[in-house]
Amino acid sequence: MEVTEDSQDSEISRLHSGAAHVYGSFSESHTDLGNPKAEDAKVSPRRSYVAAAVLCYINLLNFMDRYTIAGVLLNIQQYFDINDSTSGLLQTVFICSFMLLAPIFGYLGDRYNRKLIMIAGLSVWIATTLCSSFITKSYFWLLVVTRGLVGTGEASYSTIAPTIIGDLFSGNQRTWVISFFYIFIPVGSGLGYIIGSGIASATGDWHWALRLTPILGIAGLLLLILLVPNPSRGASEMSGEGRVEQTSYKEDVKYLLKNRSFVWSSLGCTAMAFVTGALAFWTPVFLSRAQVVQKVRQPCNQEPCDTTDSYIFGAVTIVTGVVGVFIGTSIARRLRDSIPHADPLICAVGMLGSSPCFFLAIVLAHRSIPATYVFIVFGETLLSLNWAILADILLYVVIPTRRATAEALQIMVCHLLGDAGSPYLIGIVSDALSSKKPNSYYWIFRSLEYSFLLCPFVGVLGGFFFLMTALYVTEDRKTAQLLTSGEVQSSM
Repeated sequence: MEVTEDSQDSEISRLHSGAAHVYGSFSESHTDLGNPKAEDAKVSPRRSYVAAAVLCYINLLNFMDRYTIAGVLLNIQQYFDINDSTSGLLQTVFICSFMLLAPIFGYLGDRYNRKLIMIAGLSVWIATTLCSSFITKSYFWLLVVTRGLVGTGEASYSTIAPTIIGDLFSGNQRTWVISFFYIFIPVGSGLGYIIGSGIASATGDWHWALRLTPILGIAGLLLLILLVPNPSRGASEMSGEGRVEQTSYKEDVKYLLKNRSFVWSSLGCTAMAFVTGALAFWTPVFLSRAQVVQKVRQPCNQEPCDTTDSYIFGAVTIVTGVVGVFIGTSIARRLRDSIPHADPLICAVGMLGSSPCFFLAIVLAHRSIPATYVFIVFGETLLSLNWAILADILLYVVIPTRRATAEALQIMVCHLLGDAGSPYLIGIVSDALSSKKPNSYYWIFRSLEYSFLLCPFVGVLGGFFFLMTALYVTEDRKTAQLLTSGEVQSSM
């Protein structure tokens, strides 16, 4: 095999130099750094699948909790008497916490016991989510603080769980397990809307909507402790024999910044996060206002508000997410042998195809809610093609010792420029426009509609980023395989 890039040749040469810390080199020791009682690298297939099921369950709970707030947003706005921009701050604070803590957990996840890190993070998540459900009307700032602390748990889990799956499975087996793991993003998101609004309606108190996921989280914590192993890094690529030496954080970051597939796919992921974050947070409120404009519903002036749109949008999110992930994974498996760069091309098609669908859904809302839902279905299905494929791209273009760091940096970038700001940005633009005619409910709806139109244009930009990824992904994947296996025949 030939590796044409000078930086890649240099890295490969270091692989054979015998240095103490070599990029991607494998040692004979199975001992996990910072964990003298690391488990054996070889994990039975049965235990691997059980561990994957537990990780999927916790991923489901993470996204249920994230979108429970969106499912009861109308009630929260009435309860605390807050406007659109302040409401968007709830999601922005959570995402900012998640984003800023991710690099810390990425660094720890590449060096220390990943299972213990996830246990600690999940414990914090359970405690803070439960505490947030007891906040009273005078303490909105405390709800904001607790939503920020919830990001601690998600940052520790989201950066590490995919890397454990990467070390338990390889090849097409890994692709399918990763696809199941990421199916629970839309499924959990949809259930967050449905269960959150359902519990709020049944009890007459939105606080109860925040108490279910911590209870289910306790069960997830116990399952994590009892059933999930801590496999050696790189075990799946080396048939359970491997263990990768550690390098400095500076070296890890330099390696990732030179990895063009990682950089471009992370930018594509950022655009995707911007769109999904804004749509997920504001769509139920937008549809409710559209129906008021159509005079089929009265404005919500006091609790409890009508949360029908949260039910419907939640169900749509679940169905389109499952269908989209399965379609994307199936197409990727069929095309990879004949088209090596098929994965980023599928992501590009998903982003570029979803943008006109979301545009039509937004502009048709004041005329036809059914038509809006039809285009939302198509748009979300196309967008969901990307979930599992994006994770798989990261796992095969990055060597095992840098995967947690790569996950963390990708999370930081895609949330910093994506869904950390998009709900708040949409709210700010909406408030600025609606202030021109504050007494017109029609204009209040229009202001949110106009601000929403940012999403389709960002989606087109994301499609371009994935097309750029397609130019480099084959070469970067080959380089990662060579660095991991050590079987290198390079030429300058």
